[in-house]
Amino acid sequence: MGGDHAPGVVIEGALRVVRQADCNLHLVLFGPMPVLKKEMARQAPDGHPCIELRHAPEVIGMGEIPVAAVRAKPRSSMHLGLRYHRDGKADAFVSAGNTGAIAAASLFVLGRLSGVTRPSLSSYYPTTEGVCLVLDVGSNMDSKPEHLLQFALMGTAYARCLLGIAEPRVSLLSVGEEPQKGNELVRAAYKLLAAATNLHFRGNIEGRDILHHAADVVVCDGFVGNVVLKLAESVMTVLPKMISQEVATQGLDPTAVESFATILQGLKRRFDPETYGGGAPLLGVNGTVLVLHGSSPARAFEKAYFMAAQTASADLTGTILRLIKGAD
Repeated sequence: MGGDHAPGVVIEGALRVVRQADCNLHLVLFGPMPVLKKEMARQAPDGHPCIELRHAPEVIGMGEIPVAAVRAKPRSSMHLGLRYHRDGKADAFVSAGNTGAIAAASLFVLGRLSGVTRPSLSSYYPTTEGVCLVLDVGSNMDSKPEHLLQFALMGTAYARCLLGIAEPRVSLLSVGEEPQKGNELVRAAYKLLAAATNLHFRGNIEGRDILHHAADVVVCDGFVGNVVLKLAESVMTVLPKMISQEVATQGLDPTAVESFATILQGLKRRFDPETYGGGAPLLGVNGTVLVLHGSSPARAFEKAYFMAAQTASADLTGTILRLIKGAD
């Protein structure tokens, strides 16, 4: 029931997945049963044997206060879906709901992995050499140096398991490359990352270095990470407008914009979260949780379901546990 267009796009994405000939996924969708049945009947009157509907009478809204909503609505689709995952009846949990509520409910229902103090939300960024992983991007607005060290370890685990990078290069986001640059948090975190023997730490990088792929894993606190994330998301809405403005300013033929159409489409795909699986993993909880944008369309859910299955099949939690233990 999470997201701006639920449950329509959630069900449509599920139907896209299970209708693929080679699909062996079983999807369980939680929400108020009358709502789910009505939408399923509209899209697939006969239903589908690989899609199961489960009644969850309460819904956590996108604008609700996360912790309060999680406490007040134990029968929400979020709560019940996470419990299903916790009890071993599902291998992963996917939602486009209230991000803060997903993080809070995941901690409440699944708990943290042993040794993890702060789970972290991560995101892919397109670069000149593929993609890099940035974390945290919004689940921890106030962090301590030891939290940033754990973000680096969890990001390393993810890059190894899901990106296939044996020794991911890790960097700390700062205002300069020198170790003494940055605020108190960044300077203290630098010392911890530099001393870690189970990290391939490359030092500080600046914001301009992210898209040049100066690192495979970029670490920052959630406040900075979310600002960077929202700026990156604006790129593909701003570029076409700027190009049109420049065409008008220079008095060029408006049809000149059409010559950029193919290039812009390619760039848009590189900045589109759907290209990289549709969802961002919540690392550090005792399970597999993927968080989608609230505005995600059906194709994002389709890709997120596959990504969730791939993540659940990888030894991600085991790799995180080994790295965290090695840091003790």
